[in-house]
Amino acid sequence: MRTVSLFTIFLLCCAILLVDITAFYWLKSITNLIDSAFFSIGIHVLFWIFTVGLIASILVFKVILDDISPIRKQLLISRFYGLAILSFVPKLIFVIIISILYFTNFIFSESKSLIVVPIVGLFSGFLPFFVILYGILKAKYRFKVHHHIIRTKLLPKPFDGLKIVQLSDLHLGSFNYRYKKLESAIEKINHLKPDYIFITGDLVNNFEWELRGWGKVFKQLESKNGKYAILGNHDYGDYSLWESLEAKQENFEAIQQFYKTIDFKLLLNEAEIISKNSEEIAIIGVENWGEPPIRQYADLEKAITKVQHVPFKILLSHDPTHWPEEVIDNTDITLTLAGHTHGMQAAFQYKNLQWSPIKYKFKHWAGLYKHNAQYLYVNRGLGWLGFPARIGMRPEITFIELKTKP
Repeated sequence: MRTVSLFTIFLLCCAILLVDITAFYWLKSITNLIDSAFFSIGIHVLFWIFTVGLIASILVFKVILDDISPIRKQLLISRFYGLAILSFVPKLIFVIIISILYFTNFIFSESKSLIVVPIVGLFSGFLPFFVILYGILKAKYRFKVHHHIIRTKLLPKPFDGLKIVQLSDLHLGSFNYRYKKLESAIEKINHLKPDYIFITGDLVNNFEWELRGWGKVFKQLESKNGKYAILGNHDYGDYSLWESLEAKQENFEAIQQFYKTIDFKLLLNEAEIISKNSEEIAIIGVENWGEPPIRQYADLEKAITKVQHVPFKILLSHDPTHWPEEVIDNTDITLTLAGHTHGMQAAFQYKNLQWSPIKYKFKHWAGLYKHNAQYLYVNRGLGWLGFPARIGMRPEITFIELKTKP
């Protein structure tokens, strides 16, 4: 696990302190409306106890970070990350909103603004706080099935109605061995009665020990015809410091062995042909493809060598940037399944409208995309990494039905 420099920690603490000082300045404009001096002082004291406690905890945690076990380290980093976001973001929004209201005071009369501006500003802080808190406590385990029907002339008739379930970015280390948290997801998947189940990478955060005990959970997954998987960027151990190359390789091999344990075939730059009534489709799986500094292990040319003649191809590729770079217009692969983005674990979605800051990094970041006769589906991820929450971006189970187009 990569360490964060002391200078970065110092900048983080300075940012938290700066926002809190500004927030406290505006908070006083609200507490001044309270008649009870005791109650007002109590709010101020609690405000600074939380701020000082958070900053002190971050600094102490940084000092002791190298002396604790990797399991506890991963858990504590995630919790502190969540606590910092829960503290920082609502206060930042509160400061921005109340500053705008105050300095553009043309909406209210002077007498009304003394009451309305503080109340609106306070509400703007509390609402994000409770939204983030809900995302941390509840939403990250509210698994949602996204159902899509794809019709294509390239699909052989014997495969009409083929049902696929795609899972991606499980990041099992983040669940901290809470196996029951995935029970509802397993039930939803089995209820769909899929023909095939695909996992498109990032089974772990970094280490093979994150997989302990999960075998019995994933063996419950049921598919009629088969289960396949590929690796994601986090499955290679590239984000950790290792005592030796041998230790890294052992970790990598143990992750691959886990897939055999749960009856998933791991596709490493290879393909498998599925036959039915003398017709064929191909399932292709490449290792991780990514833009630098992410290492590239994918070899699409090698993977499709033996299936060039197959009319309908499904590609499993973890990073959606692979699709425009090497797949569309360069191959005849009909459907590509990817993940990686998590939808940033935060978005605004309403009916067909969806927005997330991640769109400025990834052109294809969540859902179904089409280019001519080629499709890409980007799974929003079943787990979470870093920020222990899902805000407007529930963990996803993708359910795709393939239909032969007349």
